[in-house]
Amino acid sequence: MKKKIILVVAAVLAFSVLAACGKAEDKEPAGGNNHAGHAASSGQENAEKPAGNEKTEAENMEHGDSHGGHGAEAAPATKDLNVSFAFPAGAAKANEDTEFTIRVTDKNGKPVDKYEVNHEKFLHLIIVNHDLSFFNHIHPEFKGDGTFTVNTSFPAGGEYKVFADFIPTGGANTTLSEWVKVEGKEGKHAAIAVDAKLVKEVDGKEIELIMSAAKPKEDVTLTFNIRDAETKKGIDSLQPYLGAVGHVVILSEDANQYLHVHPIDEKATGPDAKFATSFPQSGTYKIWGQFQQGGEVFTVPFVINVK
Repeated sequence: MKKKIILVVAAVLAFSVLAACGKAEDKEPAGGNNHAGHAASSGQENAEKPAGNEKTEAENMEHGDSHGGHGAEAAPATKDLNVSFAFPAGAAKANEDTEFTIRVTDKNGKPVDKYEVNHEKFLHLIIVNHDLSFFNHIHPEFKGDGTFTVNTSFPAGGEYKVFADFIPTGGANTTLSEWVKVEGKEGKHAAIAVDAKLVKEVDGKEIELIMSAAKPKEDVTLTFNIRDAETKKGIDSLQPYLGAVGHVVILSEDANQYLHVHPIDEKATGPDAKFATSFPQSGTYKIWGQFQQGGEVFTVPFVINVK
C-alpha cells in the first residue's frame, strides 16, 4: 500500500514540473526590445509628408550623434516620447515674428521636465523648408511643464519641417519632428542639385569639404578646410560655437533622414574641422556646417550624393 502511495505522489510531482516548464516556455521575454526605434531609418509608417499641420507621429530619425556618447539603449526610448509644435497666436505668417512652442510629453501625456545640457543647450531646434533651401538652427528657452518657446520668422509661406533635438535626463539623444504650415505666398520650388565641386565661399571665407568616403552605412570623416577666400591662407582662429569648433546637420533630400554630428576634436581651432558619421542609405543629402570666427557664426551648405 505504501509503495502505491509513493508512486502516485511521484507521478503528480513530475506532472506539475512538466506543466510549469511548458508555461514558462510560452511566456514572452519581459520588457521586449525598446531600443530599435531610435537608430532605425525613417522608412516608418507615415513617412510621407502630411498635408497642412498634421504630424508625422514621433518620427524616429536616423541620428548621427556618434561623438556625443548617447547610446540608443538608454531609457526613455524615443517611441515613448511625444512632441507637439504650435503657434500660440493660431497661425504663423511669412516674414512676421511669431511665437513658436514645443512641448515634450511621455507616453502617458505627462510633461518631460528634466533634460541634459547638450552642447550648452537643453534643446536644439532645426527648421528647413520644402526644398531645403532655408535652414535655421535656434535654441528655444525652457519654460517648465515640458514646454520650450522661441520667437522666430519664416521667409515665405508653405510647409516647413521642424526638428526638436534633445536629451531627456536618463534617456537617449532624441529627435522628433513635424511638418508645420506657414501662411503667405510660397517660394519657388527648386530641385536639390548635387554640388559639382565641394568648395563654397561664405563671408570672405573659402570652405572646402573633403569626404573620406561616400557610401551608405560606412564610417566617413567629413573634413571642412576653412581658409581666407582672398589669400587662401588657412584660418586657425575659429572660436567655440556651442562648446565645440563647429556643428554639422545633415538631411536627406526628403528630410526623412536626420543626422546632427559633432566634431571629432571639439577643441580644434582650424583650419581643419573634422566630423565622423555614416549615411544610413544611398541618396542625395544636404550638409550644413556651422562655425564661428570673430564672434560671428557662419553657415556653409553642401549637397552630396551617397551611393
